[in-house]
Amino acid sequence: MTSSNPHRLEGYLDRLFGFAVSLVGNREEARDLVQDCAVKALSARRVPLDEPAYRAWLFRVLRNRFIDRLRQNRRRPEVAAFDSAAELQTRSIEPDQAWRGDQHLINRLTVKLALQQLSAREREIIALIDIAGLTYGEAAAVLNVPVGTVMSRISRARHALLVVVNESNIRSLPEPAIKGSRK
Repeated sequence: MTSSNPHRLEGYLDRLFGFAVSLVGNREEARDLVQDCAVKALSARRVPLDEPAYRAWLFRVLRNRFIDRLRQNRRRPEVAAFDSAAELQTRSIEPDQAWRGDQHLINRLTVKLALQQLSAREREIIALIDIAGLTYGEAAAVLNVPVGTVMSRISRARHALLVVVNESNIRSLPEPAIKGSRK
């Protein structure tokens, strides 16, 4: 273990922010939470040298700061706030791909809405594994649980997400008719 390097931390800020948004439910609080995490990480005297251990340690610091804030505010985690469609669409779409872009946006909105209906524990494990991209081992280190527990939690959470998506009233758009084709 050694002291923290600001350049090393920068590579994880986007992932930490995504995880923070899934925990607190809005972008402003998430920014504050990531800033708290960064301050704590940069002021730490000893940090893991191994990159996977360092990444897991950062996510654990962020999660612990979140728990500390909950205790300070004496409130329960709220369902994540719904971002605007403009915030959800992260890449530009060529005009000839507009239909696929619409489908992509609908898929993202569907998953975003479904995530809001899951429990905080289910959202947390999905955010760590599927959004932040941590391995099962790294997520286990963040949550301080065995890898097998992470595997069963992610399985149950993904199943719950699938059930919510399938029960939603959002449906795929029909494929556009291609000019000159017959059906």
